[in-house]
Amino acid sequence: MDQDTPRKRRGAGRVTLSAVARAADVSAITVSRYFNQPEQVSSERRERIAAVVAELGYVPNLVAGGLASARGKIVGMVIPNISGPIFADTIQGFSDTLSRHGYQLLLASSYFSVEQEENAVRAFLGWSPAALVLTSHFHSPATEKMIAETDIPVIETWDYQPEREPLQIGFSHYEVGVTAVRYLHGKGCRRIAFVQNSAPGDFSALERRDGYAATVRELGLEPWVFAPDANRAPFEAGKQAMQTLMSGIPRPDAIIFANDNLAAGGLLAAQRAGLDIPGDCAVLGFGDYPFADMLLPSLSTIKPPALEIGELAATRVLQSLGVLHVEGEVQRLNLLDCRVIQRESA
Repeated sequence: MDQDTPRKRRGAGRVTLSAVARAADVSAITVSRYFNQPEQVSSERRERIAAVVAELGYVPNLVAGGLASARGKIVGMVIPNISGPIFADTIQGFSDTLSRHGYQLLLASSYFSVEQEENAVRAFLGWSPAALVLTSHFHSPATEKMIAETDIPVIETWDYQPEREPLQIGFSHYEVGVTAVRYLHGKGCRRIAFVQNSAPGDFSALERRDGYAATVRELGLEPWVFAPDANRAPFEAGKQAMQTLMSGIPRPDAIIFANDNLAAGGLLAAQRAGLDIPGDCAVLGFGDYPFADMLLPSLSTIKPPALEIGELAATRVLQSLGVLHVEGEVQRLNLLDCRVIQRESA
């Protein structure tokens, strides 16, 4: 980043509580109660205030007045699923790199909900963090407004969308779908199915599905997509997919699961049904979860650069803040590679 470029003063241009009150035609006290004691505000006024907050991109300032312009030592990160093993290395790599320079991670989970992500972003920005790290590019309009208006570094991880303004650190989910099909096709598979995630808000998995479908068509084959029941637990969803797909005629000779949890449920169901994997059907996951090589058969999967994403995201944050020196501008586009991990299932 050009060191001669002036940085906006922290808080400059921030939409004020009074501005929200005027636009919603209520008192400033009512807006304050909306955030702190919402049960004391009528539903009609809550709806008006919520609409104005989203439209203006308002972020309540949670830092005491004299500290509002101070730079915090925390970095907010929103992850789709804190309990999911797929993001563990990213969180650890990010936190370890930050802490070596005196910064701390503040973490929130959206569980694939753009509304929960929006709430987390608004709360984080209210504490005036040093930077904000999000997962993917699927945000609500209000979140888009907030990240466009903030003067702190914003990074999108686990994705790669060069046309977007935030720094990009990750990979193309569409290309993961392409890679999965070409790998299985190279193994001789011709009836390749794709199993979606049972979490409805996992739009990145849908991008992998789109890459799968386009590549299958390019190879002269027909896409075959199975959607488990929404919100079904991952192992159960994988079991449902395996039982349904392998009980029909014709049967797939390969199944790509949206993640390793689903694939594990599928493998366990296949084992119970006496199916030969990969003889009857090859199985390919995504994520390279810690248990992948312990399954029977061990799970072939596509490994994302989870640790590298976390370490590089923290490095870019520190460079953007001037903590780590960098010549010229901070590198905005950072494309990393995923790779196929070949094991026994495919």
